[in-house]
Amino acid sequence: MKRLFLLTSVVVLTSSLIAQPVLKTGGQKMPEVWIDKDTHHKIVKLTAALKGNSTSFYFHNNCFVGNDMVFYNSGNQKAGEATDMNRDIADRGNPRNRQLYKIDLTTKKLTQLTHEASEMNGEIVSVKNRKAYYQIKDSVFAVDIATAKRELVYVFPEDFKASVTTINADGTLLAGSRGTDEERTIYKNHPEKKDFFELIFEAKLPKTLFTVNIKTKQLNKIFTDSAWLNHVQFSSTDPELLMFCHEGPWHKVNRIWTINVNTKKVQLIHKRSMDMEIAGHEWFGASGKTIWYDLQLPKGQTFFVGGTDVNTLKEKKFELQRNEWSVHYTSNKSETLFAGDGGDPGAVAKAPDGQWIYLFTPQGDKFVSEKLVNMKQHNYKLEPNVHFSPDGKWIIFRANFEGQSNAYAVEVQKSNE
Repeated sequence: MKRLFLLTSVVVLTSSLIAQPVLKTGGQKMPEVWIDKDTHHKIVKLTAALKGNSTSFYFHNNCFVGNDMVFYNSGNQKAGEATDMNRDIADRGNPRNRQLYKIDLTTKKLTQLTHEASEMNGEIVSVKNRKAYYQIKDSVFAVDIATAKRELVYVFPEDFKASVTTINADGTLLAGSRGTDEERTIYKNHPEKKDFFELIFEAKLPKTLFTVNIKTKQLNKIFTDSAWLNHVQFSSTDPELLMFCHEGPWHKVNRIWTINVNTKKVQLIHKRSMDMEIAGHEWFGASGKTIWYDLQLPKGQTFFVGGTDVNTLKEKKFELQRNEWSVHYTSNKSETLFAGDGGDPGAVAKAPDGQWIYLFTPQGDKFVSEKLVNMKQHNYKLEPNVHFSPDGKWIIFRANFEGQSNAYAVEVQKSNE
């Protein structure tokens, strides 16, 4: 078994006796800890000890097991752990050769979990199994987060090449969606989102939702539709409930749906009520009772975070100001606080001053916001993708405001320094 690659950072998320520098965030190399000059919140660079680019997970993908956070890094691969060609790619920090790492958020100890020579994909972490799952070509692997022991979980058959994207709450099922060869050809011939997005939506090609039983290796095709089925996510608490979306231009689709993987019951979660209304970037709250989403009534005019009860379908919404709109939102464990990663002036809100990491507190039917990080030096082509830390005291995000991407944590409590 390959030796674990260990790195330990001297930075801790607990309060320090040493006063931290108060600095403008970004546009320069930042220290490992600093106070944002504009917000007076403490920021910690979690991946300071690593070379290359580090990226935390997409906003709706759980990345935590206990106090460990799993993430990707594209550098620091040791000689002898890849082919000559891939080693050169890794040394230059190419994301095609990224590896999974974990960081203990208490001690800041960093551990490399994978040493793959081939391109790998997947942001799937099971709290129940304490494993991270990823895919190389047709094969799904798992790595134990405590021991870094790797195992082969499943190989897709020749007649059903697909990718897994989520695991259920009890760690028994993986799930994903499988497209057609025609869809893959569109991606190949039109690699830019601005080019393929409308083409795939208009093509109305069949797509199939499926599950894979981790123990029995049984593949079940559970639903097929002539729609672009995407953003497949299992409920945070109900192992039978799977959420998916009808991808495409948001103002043209009723986007958010669920399916019970056993009964096959399909349910629309939010139905559009006006021309140009959009709802999307959906996620399950920690309780599993509510699906939350970005809601605009209509697009680019009035902004909300909406929520639908998965059992009663009762809806609620909290209004935000234009500058507070965020590419993605998230919620803490109790779903009493929310966070957003802001957006640049070119995004849907056309916000003149929206490049901030935000904390939101519900007050009546509105959000009261607090700015946590100035993101004006960040290029939003890399989406920050906010996560609350397991203890709720920090918001973790990724950013490139130093030139390369790193994972950071900003303290929810304002600093006294």
